[in-house]
Amino acid sequence: MCVAGCEMTVRAALSRRGFFKGAAAAGFAAVAVPANAAETRSFTKVVDLTHTMSAEFPTFMGKPGIEMQREFDFKKDRFNLFWWHVIEHAGTHLDAPIHFSEAGLSADRLPVEQLVVALAVVNVVYQAEQDADYQLSREDLAKWESEHGRLPPGCCVALHSGWGELATTDPARFAGRDVNGTFHFPGFAPEAAAWLMKERQVAGLAVDTMSLDYGPSRNFKTHQLWLPSGRWGLENVANLDKVPEAGATLVVGASKVKDSTGGLARVIALV
Repeated sequence: MCVAGCEMTVRAALSRRGFFKGAAAAGFAAVAVPANAAETRSFTKVVDLTHTMSAEFPTFMGKPGIEMQREFDFKKDRFNLFWWHVIEHAGTHLDAPIHFSEAGLSADRLPVEQLVVALAVVNVVYQAEQDADYQLSREDLAKWESEHGRLPPGCCVALHSGWGELATTDPARFAGRDVNGTFHFPGFAPEAAAWLMKERQVAGLAVDTMSLDYGPSRNFKTHQLWLPSGRWGLENVANLDKVPEAGATLVVGASKVKDSTGGLARVIALV
């Protein structure tokens, strides 16, 4: 519930110069964001980039990503409460650096300044329609920059393949598992991830598929490069078709559980 004037106050605060200064100035060991990257931002709508989590949502293991056991019932106990049994990496979720490293940051230790960032959406829907195993390339990134300018310091780069809507309309195609058990869906090419690490100051990657790596990957090279560098990833992101390719702000409501390698996240875009 928002009291009268609440929305106006929030909008004013988010558009006020300096709101993002902490993110721009703080940076982190792998991504040193210059202090002059701060800018005034405002928004007129909020877009939910989060899938509704349920036991039916597709997972790598083929098992439910969440199980809910009713512990208290309103009719009997005058309140409702469930026990959750949750897989960290299912549904719309965060990959923390520790997910693919021995001593990286766990999800609870990620600075909040790194979780409110500019969003760059790279549209590869056409390519993914032609090839379910498409990997977002260095050329795709060059095309984005030719249209929108240099990637903002400390941003999140999101792969928009069109797979997001399949999670609910065609779960089997979303996972793309063939008769041999191999997955087929788009992801980031390791070469593109390496370029973003070396040549740009990017905080996170996001995909509308089940993995930062494309489906057939066996060595998860993009994960192996990206997460140990201190950066984070988002998987199973929804509604990327509802945000612009440039200009939106991403807010990652990551679960803050001690020592977690990731977890369910409520992800929104301010447009």
